[in-house]
Amino acid sequence: MAAAADSSKPPRAAVLPARPLLLALPFLSLLLLLLLYVYSTSSRPAGLSVTATTVASTTTTVPLTPSPPSPHIRMRRSRYRSYDDYLRHQLNKTLDPRLRRVWATRDWRRKVDAFARLFAGLRDEGLLSDASRALCVGARLGQEVAALRQVGVRGALGIDLAPAPPLVARGDFHAQPFPDATFDFEFSNVFDHALYPDRFAAEVERTLRPGGVAVLHVAVHRRGDKYSANDLLDVRGLVGLFPRCDVVRVSKVDAFGLDTEVILRKKGSSRRRRL
Repeated sequence: MAAAADSSKPPRAAVLPARPLLLALPFLSLLLLLLLYVYSTSSRPAGLSVTATTVASTTTTVPLTPSPPSPHIRMRRSRYRSYDDYLRHQLNKTLDPRLRRVWATRDWRRKVDAFARLFAGLRDEGLLSDASRALCVGARLGQEVAALRQVGVRGALGIDLAPAPPLVARGDFHAQPFPDATFDFEFSNVFDHALYPDRFAAEVERTLRPGGVAVLHVAVHRRGDKYSANDLLDVRGLVGLFPRCDVVRVSKVDAFGLDTEVILRKKGSSRRRRL
């Protein structure tokens, strides 16, 4: 009788094990971020204004054509079938949930403090001021931007393929979404990620005002990670991409795996007060 009674009960709903679901969460988060990025790039109208938290740019089609060859820069272009393929590859790193968690937690204060020391030194040399309009190119979550604001440069902003408001807006360093001569100061440590080094440099020169300063941290004679699109074999390869700039100095640094600092000043004068 007990067995008959038990058999008449409705079957219990299957209970899914919790561990596989927890393990899948990071991958689901990455997929969601990628879908949001694709949606935002395909649906954003052109010609919107630039603010501190969002950069609305026109959709730019960048053909997969080679940059002028340089004996000092080794390209890794063969892995990409199209420019969209290159962007997806870069976003795999930028949107990696594990890396973003590290950048936002244990790496955050360490990098902000290190960048703040760098920028304070540049300010003491007269290469940067509190009134500077500053751009960090390829800023990811914005440690560089936070450091600039920490030392008093309130007009600092970053751009990256994936935005991180309020410090970093969406933007492609091959086609910066800003008018000519917008910034007094630009900083970047992602030159090795440029698929088109000449366009990267041309956009920095275009958006710098005359007399403006660009500071680039690069690795020379050292192969980058799997997300690098080029390897800089000699610093002359980088300097040669900036014909509209004078070299302030080239020096050795120890900057999160990068070993060389190149400081450039755009030629020409400006009506604005010099730094």
